[in-house]
Amino acid sequence: MPISHKFLLNVFIFFVSIGMLSACSTNTGSFSGVGRNADASNNGAESPVVISITNDLIKSQSEQREQQTGQDLKRLIAIPKPYVIGPGDILSIVVWGHPELVASAMIAELPALGSSQIGGGSEQPPSGFVVDHNGLLQYPYAGTMDVSGLTEIEARDLLARKISNFINKPNVTLRVQSYRSKRVYVSGEVRTPGLFSINDIPMTLVEALNRAGGVLPTGDLSQISINRAGTNYQINFSKLVQTGIDPESILLAHGDVVRVFSRDESKVFVTGEVITPKALTMHDGRLTLNEALGESGGINPLSGDTRQIYVVRKSTAVRPTVFKLDASSSSALAIAESFELNPRDMIYVAPTSLTDWHRTISLIFPGELSAAIGAGKQP
Repeated sequence: MPISHKFLLNVFIFFVSIGMLSACSTNTGSFSGVGRNADASNNGAESPVVISITNDLIKSQSEQREQQTGQDLKRLIAIPKPYVIGPGDILSIVVWGHPELVASAMIAELPALGSSQIGGGSEQPPSGFVVDHNGLLQYPYAGTMDVSGLTEIEARDLLARKISNFINKPNVTLRVQSYRSKRVYVSGEVRTPGLFSINDIPMTLVEALNRAGGVLPTGDLSQISINRAGTNYQINFSKLVQTGIDPESILLAHGDVVRVFSRDESKVFVTGEVITPKALTMHDGRLTLNEALGESGGINPLSGDTRQIYVVRKSTAVRPTVFKLDASSSSALAIAESFELNPRDMIYVAPTSLTDWHRTISLIFPGELSAAIGAGKQP
């Protein structure tokens, strides 16, 4: 027996009435970003803790961000010092007036280049005195010397003292011929990623990026990480300049890994009851909650609940951190403009209770309900 249009319309009115009553008694402090029944959807897992976005929270996060940035940079900022010799370096040594000592020691031969190379022969190994893995150097009349950690001048003076017992007032020239003991790796959005040797030019962050060919247009200068001994340090060029810190003062060390992130990795996602849900790219590493909502067209006036705007932020904890803004208050716009977002944040605008009920009824009676409402409007 077909269901009458009048019956369906009465059922719809009944459910809407219940929904409006439920809306009046609903606790708006609960997180609605993943459903009304968070415990059930998480299979018994605890619901995320919701933190209200207030002026005190914004002030606390701003102070924490500045303090963390300052602490990180103190470990990276250093005064450039002369290059020190290390294991693997090849030295060029000349004792003037003694051509018998000019002949350099030969390091181990390199493997043959193969038949594809022009001439088909093998490459001659470079000449020089190699510093072994223990930092030791062998030289005629001087024997074995420990030169690891010495500058070129210090190593030269040490060698001169060693051979002075055999040569009167030796005039020694010592320099690093090949820098091989210290390297950094640059990856990500640069033109030529790879390994770069640290030489007599101080390896600052700017120098490393220049050697890698510069940052690509897709690179984000506000999202640069330096990994040193397992610890990650985040660098934001824009904030460095704003705080008066010269990027040239960030000195890299042997084994550092520099990565320039893509702009696509610094996006913020806006979903829920907004005019245009979308993924937004941060502007020089900065985007506020108010800007994100504005670029998405704002809250949908027909379905969005201004009292329930959530920011879901992934953290190191098991549960993500959830921030909630009640935009129905008069100071909401000022608070939203001061709340800074992090990369990969998700903004969710919850629907009103009436919107939820309307969608539920539409799912129960997808075709008949629209027909019933249309028939009810007819005279």
